[in-house]
Amino acid sequence: MRIVLLGPPGAGKGTQAKRLAYELELPHISTGDLLRQNVSDGTDLGKLAKSFMERGELVPDTLVTRMLEARIALGDVKNGFILDGYPRNLAQARDLDNILRSLSMEINIVFYLDTSTSVIIQRLTGRLVCKTCGANFHIKNMPPKNTLLCDNCGGKLYQRSDDNEDTIKTRLAVYQKEAASLMDYYKGKNKLVNLSADGNADAVLNKMLEYCSQGLSPKGTDPATR
Repeated sequence: MRIVLLGPPGAGKGTQAKRLAYELELPHISTGDLLRQNVSDGTDLGKLAKSFMERGELVPDTLVTRMLEARIALGDVKNGFILDGYPRNLAQARDLDNILRSLSMEINIVFYLDTSTSVIIQRLTGRLVCKTCGANFHIKNMPPKNTLLCDNCGGKLYQRSDDNEDTIKTRLAVYQKEAASLMDYYKGKNKLVNLSADGNADAVLNKMLEYCSQGLSPKGTDPATR
């Protein structure tokens, strides 16, 4: 089963993708992790990406897509994968379909983690990030065992400068503009499932697992409402 997780910043895509991957015993593919791994390993793609990053520029979509294509070509995805961080726009969604089509694969389900602005602001303004490994924590919801130290690697935790209310609202507006066409694209393919991600993370995970066990509803409705 090949699954895509979509949602605004603060929806919990990364956390839910890891948990879903664990439950379904499928690889978790994060484009953020892919980028960091390629840079760390010094691959040709990683060196190209690093050149953009060192100039303070965004890594081009085409480069991220090439990294993803190389990852999907590996043997461990033959039974499926959980993808988060990609696609971010309609062009990437079409690129993903073309990559999978060349391998006689397709996306089965796209979960959109619908999250209200107030919840996103509460989550992101309390977010802590590890400088060393990039792991996320939260001052209230998921505090580290030791103040401002990562549970995973012991690195220092910090709060991103863009995790403030005004910047978050701007980021959400940008995301929602891009996400509208993306959601329409997957809705037209009868693959989109819209789930509320405002509540308990376990409940969201259970709903996704229910869909994965029963298959995608033609109407893309939340199983809890059926």
